[in-house]
Amino acid sequence: MKKILIANRGEIARRIIRTAHAMGIQTVAVYSDPDRGALHVREATTSYALGGTTSAESYLRIDKLLAAAQATGADAVHPGYGFLSENAEFAQAVQQAGLIWIGPPPQAIDALGDKAGAKALARQAGVPCLPGYDGEDQSEELLAAQAQEVGYPVMVKAVAGGGGRGMRLVNQPEGLLEAVRSAKSEALAAFGSDRVLLERALTAPRHVEVQVFADQHGNCIHLGERDCSVQRRNQKIIEEAPSPAVDEAMRARMGRCAVQLAQAAGYQGAGTVEFLVQGGEFFLMEMNTRLQVEHPVTEALTGLDLVEWQIRVARGEPLPLAQDEVRLGGHAIEVRLCAEDENFVPCAGSVALFDAPAASHFEVAPRGNGPVLRFDHALQTGATVTPYYDSMLGKLIVHADDRGSAIEALIQSLRALRVLGLPTNRAFLAACLDHPTFRAGEALVPFLQTAADPIRATLAAQEQEALPAAVLATQLQGVQSQGLLPCRHERPLRMRHRGADHTLGLAFAPDRQVLVRRGDDAQNWHWRAAGSEVHLLQDGVQLAACGVPGSEADQWHVQTSNGAELWLEDTSTRPAQGRRGAQAATELRAPFNGRVIRIAAEAGQMLAADDTALVIDSMKLEHTLSTGAQVRVEEVLVEPGQQVARGQLLLRLSPAA
Repeated sequence: MKKILIANRGEIARRIIRTAHAMGIQTVAVYSDPDRGALHVREATTSYALGGTTSAESYLRIDKLLAAAQATGADAVHPGYGFLSENAEFAQAVQQAGLIWIGPPPQAIDALGDKAGAKALARQAGVPCLPGYDGEDQSEELLAAQAQEVGYPVMVKAVAGGGGRGMRLVNQPEGLLEAVRSAKSEALAAFGSDRVLLERALTAPRHVEVQVFADQHGNCIHLGERDCSVQRRNQKIIEEAPSPAVDEAMRARMGRCAVQLAQAAGYQGAGTVEFLVQGGEFFLMEMNTRLQVEHPVTEALTGLDLVEWQIRVARGEPLPLAQDEVRLGGHAIEVRLCAEDENFVPCAGSVALFDAPAASHFEVAPRGNGPVLRFDHALQTGATVTPYYDSMLGKLIVHADDRGSAIEALIQSLRALRVLGLPTNRAFLAACLDHPTFRAGEALVPFLQTAADPIRATLAAQEQEALPAAVLATQLQGVQSQGLLPCRHERPLRMRHRGADHTLGLAFAPDRQVLVRRGDDAQNWHWRAAGSEVHLLQDGVQLAACGVPGSEADQWHVQTSNGAELWLEDTSTRPAQGRRGAQAATELRAPFNGRVIRIAAEAGQMLAADDTALVIDSMKLEHTLSTGAQVRVEEVLVEPGQQVARGQLLLRLSPAA
């Protein structure tokens, strides 16, 4: 193996490049038009343009990928995760082209990538499964009857694919058909198949997965478990190992079942067997026939490079370790940094400022030296986050001697990280880690169903407290410390934050002093500006604030050194009330870039506040839009299949009265 083509993008492409180069293997990066300037393109030995904008036009084109391999002289293909990583047709095509496929055999992908087939194989191998229905008959009448037999609550799942797409929880019979139709639509768009299965839903489980590895010589071992219970939209955002709920005995049982399933399928390479755990029992969810996003957690715990193992197995080498030689040490936690707002709505945009704490990148750090931060990402100042791909920007991983130390180190790392210019879940992740339920190791899959709103309230309160400092950052950004003339008269300023206007008065005094008046509260600050950052001192307390202009006029994105993050809009020269309230009942605009896949409203129709008006696909997820008030639809301005931009007018409305 001399040159690997990486059929992927972003941080996973960079991750594979790093290990391949360390092993003396050249790499080929492929890229779509929007990714022309991406970091993985610059870091690979050579690169090849696939053309196209969307994944369907580029990273999902088997013919283009094979042409790239032939043109660049690659003799192996690594699929990364996502895209075609679990596509048996792609694996087969790679092998038929005479290339080395760095992944499981196509037959194993077929057997395990289909959730229904995996469950049948698991039952034969003695792996516990939840009761459900996974038959070929997909008629709505039969699915309704089977759901009744399985018993509610029931989970609807896409048979193909993963990543939480095509999954719907149904608590009552009347919600089943809408859930089935929605899951089928999302699954068809994401995986090319709309077949679903039904499964009895556990009300408060943990999501625990086991990393397995197999070679071409019949050896198969597991590398411990990862707890992935903290999720939103059925997608993981925090993963840790070991699981707070798994002891040695359960680890051995789960590991044995995972290995049995892999061996029954004739598996080779890296794979992950996912279980639901509740009340001391565990049940198979599915098996992912690829490297996982969260593989660095296992690397931190074991000290092993799993990408290196993948390459060695693909070259025909035996596994480097036997089961009794695997050592798990310390505790590791990973968080997924995503371009999304606090309501989990994905956001596209540009990174105006990127500044990360000191960390290793893509490498397995030595264990036992206190908390160690690893940050796998593809970020840089000026990077564009498009709506065409997944919203994940990267992941931060901390390994420490114990769980408490890992949590503290990861919180501090998130507070030090700056990704300004577009919304991210950075502050939300830090608040999740700091939540008493998570700290106690008691976060289950439904955790964010109840915790998300209190976390949002906590973040909003932090923002309010940080508002004066954030406002100063917008006014002093780029000002030289001696470049502001003192003025004893207060300058009025009005800033909009979270839809509300806040009036402040600023008076600059000599020796870099500034008075900030907010209602009856007046604060004296000592300030020092350095580029986009302002250092503030008040009553012995130091605080730094960093601000950049937003994508819209008079808009600012500010982060303070204690982790608060604010979007501010200077409304000093506008009418105090603004226009948004008046527009709310007359327009429905796109909250993000995406593609309209369904229109449920038509001109003349009356819509209740929560009625579905449109469904938009963005960053590989379907999002239902409603009007938030009872209205009449006056005009529909878009069509199914149409790409829309953030802020684009979709519907004209009139108040129901």
